[in-house]
Amino acid sequence: MARSKQFISMAALWVIVGIALGVFLSAEMGWLPEGRAAPAAKAVALGSDEEVPEAILQLQNTSKAFIVIAKKVIPTVVAIETKTKVERPEIRRGPFRTPFDEFFGDEFWRRFFPHPEGPIKGLGSGVIVSKEGYILTNNHVIQGADEIRASLSDGRKFDAEVVGKDKLTDLAVVKIDGKDLSVIRFGDSDALEVGEWVLAVGNPFEQYNTVTQGIVSAKGRKHLYFGRTTPTYQNFIQTDAAINPGNSGGPLVNLKGELIGINAAIQSKSGGFMGIGFAIPINMARDVMEDLISKGRVVRGYLGVEIGDVDEDMADALKLDEPYGAMVQRVMKGEGAEKAGVKAGDVILEVNGEKIEDTAHLQRIIASVDPGERVELVVWRDGARKKLRVKLGERPAEERMAEKEEGKESKLGVQVQALTDDIAKQLGYEDEEGVVVSWVDPNGPAAEKGIRRGDLIVRIGRREITSVKEYDKAVKELKPGEAVMLLIKRQDRPLFVAIKIPEE
Repeated sequence: MARSKQFISMAALWVIVGIALGVFLSAEMGWLPEGRAAPAAKAVALGSDEEVPEAILQLQNTSKAFIVIAKKVIPTVVAIETKTKVERPEIRRGPFRTPFDEFFGDEFWRRFFPHPEGPIKGLGSGVIVSKEGYILTNNHVIQGADEIRASLSDGRKFDAEVVGKDKLTDLAVVKIDGKDLSVIRFGDSDALEVGEWVLAVGNPFEQYNTVTQGIVSAKGRKHLYFGRTTPTYQNFIQTDAAINPGNSGGPLVNLKGELIGINAAIQSKSGGFMGIGFAIPINMARDVMEDLISKGRVVRGYLGVEIGDVDEDMADALKLDEPYGAMVQRVMKGEGAEKAGVKAGDVILEVNGEKIEDTAHLQRIIASVDPGERVELVVWRDGARKKLRVKLGERPAEERMAEKEEGKESKLGVQVQALTDDIAKQLGYEDEEGVVVSWVDPNGPAAEKGIRRGDLIVRIGRREITSVKEYDKAVKELKPGEAVMLLIKRQDRPLFVAIKIPEE
């Protein structure tokens, strides 16, 4: 009896499964009468008998959004053509002419051994930011140019004059005298989210606009190197929207068509786009632009210190709970930091209550404060937090800054800091004299010879190094192409290292 009931139950179960499977297959194959089939994806007729699923329609609408943005932004983008005059040098000979010189003549030597001669042409992009004709672009686009010409998307061409340029952020402003100009609308780069869709617009070929799309790959990118155009202040937006040579200075926009970045550089081994592009956030660029327009230069606050990053080993040695802040390597004499009592070896943890991530972060914060204002620093000294109030000076021009920092890293490819009692104890140099290597340029001559962060430089040539001042003097005397012997100490081991100073 029990077995009979079990058989009936199993049969009923298989009947139910069979009915359900039949209904499902009928719906999928379209066998059910209209109105009783399972609901299919919504379809929309687009001017023909063909019906398109809703998913494809959404993609088409996205494509239309890109079209709308491109039509809105392209009229604000200009091609910037530059010309730089280069005179052909005279062919210099010795005191005697040979029969070959008399026979072939100077034009022969120029033809087969050519020298560069002007004008040299350059091409970049820019974006119109005001009805008055101000155009924001990169400094490296117009650097050294004798002539600048801006071409609009409607075919108009204008001579442009430089309003101001800033090497430290690689930004510049030029101006044209035009009417009925289309102007870009500013967005908020701080509100940008990683993963957000963006469009890069440029004009690498005169009269040929380009639009590429991608996403925000990362924010706050720094410690990047782009050769001679590398800016000091870095807070880049990284994007995979294609940015190629010639697009520099063009806008990066969001899906509202708002300017959220100025395309600046690519990271590439081949010279072409490889999926990594960088743009200067517009909130930073706008501050620089306003200074350039109103003053012709950028005015920045200045602490008067040289700084370096704090890594995990240093944080552990200093008994910091995590690696953050910026270590003071040197305090400039007579500047605000010295007057306020900042010392070499201090780690700046906060500025006006804002936690400092690293050196680049500290530089940006201080630069954004007007000279003459006071800032409150929290520094880490001797295992304790200490508050200091510093009246900021004005950051010197690059020429004066270069004089102050001569030898810091330009020749040997290192940065150094004073050997304080605290640092000597941490690194095991209690009874030594010298300067501590705080940073090594990975592409510099010191790195090639194996010099590391934490090494103690004791001697350069025959000069004993007892302070940063002595180090600066020794490095300043080094000549390009000269080889010099360094005596360094690594923990308890003395090492001799020969370094050849790079040619300028």
